[in-house]
Amino acid sequence: MHSAQDGRRQQPDEETALLESPERKTLKAPTPLPRLQIFVLLLMQLAEPITSNCIYPFINQLVSELDITGGDEKKVGYYAGLIESLFFATEAMFIMQWARLSDRIGRKPVLLTGVGGLCISMLFFGLAKTFTGLVISRCIVGMLNGNIGVIKSMIADLTDSSNMAQGFAMMPVMWSIGGTIGPLIGGQLARPHDRWPNIFTSPFWQYYPYFLPCAASAVFSAVIFCIAAAFLRETVPKQTRKKMVRFASDDTLVNVAPSHASSDIPVRALLTRPVIWSVANYAALAFLEIAYRAIQPLFFSTPVELGGLGLPPSTIGLILGSFGIMDGIFQALFFARFVERWGPKRVFQVGMSMFVVLFALYPVMNVLARTGGMSSHVWGLVVLQLAVLVIVDMSYGCIFIFVTSAAPNKTSIGATNGIAQLAASVVRAIGPAAATSLFALSVESNWVNGYGVYAIFIVLSFLFMFVGIPLPRRSWSNDEDS
Repeated sequence: MHSAQDGRRQQPDEETALLESPERKTLKAPTPLPRLQIFVLLLMQLAEPITSNCIYPFINQLVSELDITGGDEKKVGYYAGLIESLFFATEAMFIMQWARLSDRIGRKPVLLTGVGGLCISMLFFGLAKTFTGLVISRCIVGMLNGNIGVIKSMIADLTDSSNMAQGFAMMPVMWSIGGTIGPLIGGQLARPHDRWPNIFTSPFWQYYPYFLPCAASAVFSAVIFCIAAAFLRETVPKQTRKKMVRFASDDTLVNVAPSHASSDIPVRALLTRPVIWSVANYAALAFLEIAYRAIQPLFFSTPVELGGLGLPPSTIGLILGSFGIMDGIFQALFFARFVERWGPKRVFQVGMSMFVVLFALYPVMNVLARTGGMSSHVWGLVVLQLAVLVIVDMSYGCIFIFVTSAAPNKTSIGATNGIAQLAASVVRAIGPAAATSLFALSVESNWVNGYGVYAIFIVLSFLFMFVGIPLPRRSWSNDEDS
């Protein structure tokens, strides 16, 4: 018969770091992952980067054609950035509510709602003929989609301390795959009447030239919805969900099921030093990365004389898609080895430092294009920029490790991920509009020869590198590295 003291030792300690649990010390081999469930979750994650990246190759051309700017090409950046930011702005408003709701009604219905929202929103986006229509469609998808935080919580439900890193390792890879498929869909299927006039003969395709790529991404989301509905298993037991609904309060949930209740600790109690620093670095990374990605298609599509490269949507789609292929292969083959050899902190800091190179390459490419056209030197720098971005992308896998290990225990992983995702959504809402507006302002006012936006982000890149200094070498659970 076990003593009361033994029973207490088996309960999760809210003050003990997640990866310091006794189970971690005694476990000799990683627990096998539930591969089918993880695979379905990764498919659901794939839907978001496809739909978000699908519009990038043609969004600037769409804004120009809808006469939103009154014919002023210099103002395209303002409106394109606003449209790109709306998704993250509305997501930031609702993501914590979706995370807590998933604890009460289950993960599966919340995830299905998010994927369904992606499908409906993309159909609306492809049929929109006004700026208001574009805004409404992006708000719908952001409002209904809190999937990334819930997916991380569900992976935590399905794993333990021995295999959690394996479960999270594929998330950056899936984002890269989505970053490949999305731009290819958007770039190759935009304006099908112009590209394949013998096939797309209906006047519909002339009136809605960007509906085909939006419909293709919507169909992809619909297929994933059906797969998840059929094969995804709920990880929050029905009895636990009933008790959570019954005992829910404004600040906390009664701790009726420690292994599943990720909201049983008040949010303010989660704001420990490890969580704050991990979230701060996640936000810094997300801000710089989304700003770079917002400028990238705008830079590619803007005429050379106005500071860009003047490329068509099809070429932009191929460039962005090529990065996804490069990034997915590199992360799958080398990320784990680099982290094992040098530790996540060092890899993270190297990735963050590469933002300086990324932003500095923009004006160099434009200067070369102005003087010698789209020469091999310009294309070489385009490839170099994509290669540097691959190094930057390793930072995401590293910061996931820090966020996860910063959680007080397994019961608080969902809430910790919710806080991190909320911070990332807020800065991602600000980043695109800020970056593209600064781009447009630089061109309009000829600020630093039109390159003022890059000077600002190079300075920010230097400053944000210092935010990573307090991070431990390996994880927050290793006392000797803290």
